[in-house]
Amino acid sequence: MTFDGSAIKALLADAVSNGAVHGIAALVVDRSGPLFHHAAGEAGQHAMFRNASMTKAVATTAALQFVENGRLSLDAAVESILPEFGQLQVLDGFDGDKPRLRRPASKATVRQLMSHSAGLGYFFFNEKLMRYHKLTGEPHPLTGLKRSLSVPLVNDPGTAWEYGSSTDWLGLIVEKLSAQSLGSYLKQHVYAPLGMHDSTFAPSDEQRERLLRVMQREADGILTPSNVDLPPTSEWDAAGHGSYGTVQDYGRFLQAWLSDGAGILEPATVQMALRNHLGQIRLPELLKSTLPGLSNDVPASPVPQGWGLGFHLTLADVPDMRSRGTGDWAGVFNSYYWIDRSKGIAAVLMTQLLPFFDMPVIETLVGFEMAVYQQMEEAVPAA
Repeated sequence: MTFDGSAIKALLADAVSNGAVHGIAALVVDRSGPLFHHAAGEAGQHAMFRNASMTKAVATTAALQFVENGRLSLDAAVESILPEFGQLQVLDGFDGDKPRLRRPASKATVRQLMSHSAGLGYFFFNEKLMRYHKLTGEPHPLTGLKRSLSVPLVNDPGTAWEYGSSTDWLGLIVEKLSAQSLGSYLKQHVYAPLGMHDSTFAPSDEQRERLLRVMQREADGILTPSNVDLPPTSEWDAAGHGSYGTVQDYGRFLQAWLSDGAGILEPATVQMALRNHLGQIRLPELLKSTLPGLSNDVPASPVPQGWGLGFHLTLADVPDMRSRGTGDWAGVFNSYYWIDRSKGIAAVLMTQLLPFFDMPVIETLVGFEMAVYQQMEEAVPAA
């Protein structure tokens, strides 16, 4: 396919010039490889990015490899692999300033970790958890302290979708089964096979020099340097948010999912993962932020949606944009990707800007997606 990216280049240049972003990179791939790559502003052609929650899909891919080889069952109880998970209680509420805890009514499964229905939450999207941290002084996952994973559940497993630290626990399962760190396992079984040579949980000095700085959107719309960052060191390879890499690396990962697993997964696993695994559970209409400096409120997509194994799913065709069954997600520093296997296209747009779900970036993202599909229509004349 001949892909003329001039409209996307103009879109990215406008985003920089009008103050929407300080640096941004975009990449589009089909099953055969990259179709388009461009970086603008402070983002160099080989800029490093904090993947943040875009780490989740890669770590889930590692866990799915263990499902394929029969060493991990999707319906296994998490505590049967990680006994410490069985110690977690449910935060029911508070008696005055004392957290009210109880045993969970059901046991969380591996599938529920992958689909964010295991009962775990994030303090920046859950008021109960935010209050718990304030009252107890217990660390949250962005501190780099492993003890942060031992905070209570906020729901009984299998009863609700709640965005949280589920994938961190999934990463611990990969470490337990592989007897190595998550970063070491991924390097051997995902990064190296796909040529993701800049992807890591521990950037070198040279890679940190290429790392795009984080900026903060102030109330007046101006961008200023942010004092929020991933911790410089972490006690564990955080499967939920801890990896770094380039937009080119992430494009190689997306291409593998477009291409029936491309040797890192079997085609049947890819198809299974991109089906809705929530059953009767529905996604919330709004993710209400408890920490506005980190994330804005995130409204639900206006089309039917679900959650697969590691991916948010769009469950209906979106006119002039993605197809039914498209998998996607994002990272808190306003990076976004999607995988449209039906139309054979995937793309990633990366910047490093807070708070998450920044409207100028979202407007750029929508323009980017529409430009990608417009270009595809022009490149493939109707029969």
